[in-house]
Amino acid sequence: MPIYLYWGEDDFAIAQAATALHRQLLDPVWSSFNYDKITADQPTAIMQALNQSMTPPFGAAHRFVWLAETSLCQRCPESLLTELERTLPELPETTTLLLTMSSKPDSRLKSTKLLQKHATIQEFGLIPTWKTDLLVKQVKQLAQETGVKLTPHGAELLAELVGNDTRQLHSELEKLRLYVGNSKQPLDETVIATLVTASSQSTIQLAAAIRQGQTAQALDLIADLLRQNEPALRIVSSLVTQFRTWVWIKVMREAGERSEQAIAQAAELRNPKRLYFLQKEVESLSAHTLLQTLPLLLELEASLKRGADERLTLQTKIIELCEVCR
Repeated sequence: MPIYLYWGEDDFAIAQAATALHRQLLDPVWSSFNYDKITADQPTAIMQALNQSMTPPFGAAHRFVWLAETSLCQRCPESLLTELERTLPELPETTTLLLTMSSKPDSRLKSTKLLQKHATIQEFGLIPTWKTDLLVKQVKQLAQETGVKLTPHGAELLAELVGNDTRQLHSELEKLRLYVGNSKQPLDETVIATLVTASSQSTIQLAAAIRQGQTAQALDLIADLLRQNEPALRIVSSLVTQFRTWVWIKVMREAGERSEQAIAQAAELRNPKRLYFLQKEVESLSAHTLLQTLPLLLELEASLKRGADERLTLQTKIIELCEVCR
C-alpha cells in the first residue's frame, strides 16, 4: 500500500513525478482501467479516492489513484479523519495512492500526522531566484537527463534566462535537444542566447524598472512577459522575492547592522558576495519606501487569485509601485 504525499509550488515538477509513478507502476494495456485522477473540486473527492484505492486492480497487478490539489492537510473534518484512520492502514498492496497539494501541510492537524505515519512525503519547492548555484545545478541535472550537453557558461546562461521555471526549462531543453540533433558538441552561451526566451531575465529587469520608478519601461516589460505566456502569479512571486530581499538589506542597514554575514543570512542570500551589488541597487531608496511596496504586491497577488483581469491588474499595480519608488 504505497502512499505518497507530494507538495510544493512547483506544480510542473509534481506532475512530472506523478507521471513517472504512473509509468513505473501500470501496465499500459490496463492503464485506463487501473488509473484514477480525482481533483479536489469534486465535493466527494477524498471519499472517491479512498474507495477507488480499496478496489482491486483489473488484469495486471496494480492500481494507481491520484488525489490532486487536496486540502486534506489544511482542514479535515472529524468524520473524514475517522475514515482516513480506518482506510489508510488497510489499503491493499496492489494500490498506490498519491496525494498532491501546493500548500505546505499543517503539521498540527491529525490528518497530517496520520499521513506522516503512513506516507512518503516529498517537497517540490521552487528554487529561490537568487540561489543561482542551485539553479545552475538544476539546469545541469535536467540537461543530463534530457541528453543535452552544455558548456559551463551555457548552463549558467540558461539558468539565468529561465530562472526557477521548471516547465520552461524542460521546454527549452527539448528545443535545444532537437536543435543539436546527433551533434556531440556542447552548446555554448551564444547558441542559447539565440534560442532561449528570457522570461526570468525580463522579470529581473521588471523589478529594476519598478525600483527606479521607470513606469513606461516597466509596462513594456509586463507586456513582453504576458506575450511570452508567463503566468501573472509567477511574475508577482518573482517581484515579491526581489523586493523582500531589498527590504531586509535596507532595514538592517538603517538599523545599524554592519555584519555582512548577518545581513546576508537575514536576506537568505546563499551567495553573500551578491550583497555588495544589492546594497548598491537600493542605495537611493529608504527602508520606509521599500516597505511600502510589500502591501501593494500583496494586494496584487490577492486580486489575481480572486480572478481579476491579469493585464489590467498588473498594469495598475505596477504604476502604483513605480510611483512609490520614484
